Amino acid sequence: MKIYTKTGDKGTTSLFTGTRVPKHHVRIESYGTIDELNSHVGLLRDQDMDEHSKKTLSLVQEKLFTVGSILATEPKKDKRLKISRISSEDIELLEQEMDKMNESLPEMTHFILPGGHTTVSYCHIARTVCRRGERMISYLHENEPVPENVLSYINRLSDYLFVLARKLSKDLNAKEVKWIPEKLD
Repeated sequence: MKIYTKTGDKGTTSLFTGTRVPKHHVRIESYGTIDELNSHVGLLRDQDMDEHSKKTLSLVQEKLFTVGSILATEPKKDKRLKISRISSEDIELLEQEMDKMNESLPEMTHFILPGGHTTVSYCHIARTVCRRGERMISYLHENEPVPENVLSYINRLSDYLFVLARKLSKDLNAKEVKWIPEKLD
């Protein structure tokens, strides 16, 4: 099987259903951002961290492929997509993971500047790409319906990545730098 097809040489691409759209279409931007996020999550998972977090990130990557497939399919033709969908259990898993991590973390009293350790920074980059994906999906949803659980999952995932960054800071003995704005005189 050849990777190149030459069908996109004029700036269009096919959705899962075969419909051709411009490569800058909001649907393409949406699942393209999720694909980018999946790559960042893979980079994060390749870092030195506990096995439970790595396993959770692997599950997240699987769900991100599901999200991308859903986004690559027009809503009126989604019956052709023969894969499982994002479920409330998928969202609850992220919530449970956050609750477990938060039990051992100090209370947040300020915004936290991203950084402190390369692994933590990778996690924050994944979080911000996730937020961009969420904005793109929300924009797509204004014009074409997106399943509610997809929107909820991506929203919850960005929260999960933030809490994971805090956990990784703790595990790696990296200092969390609080953002304390300068006061005007």
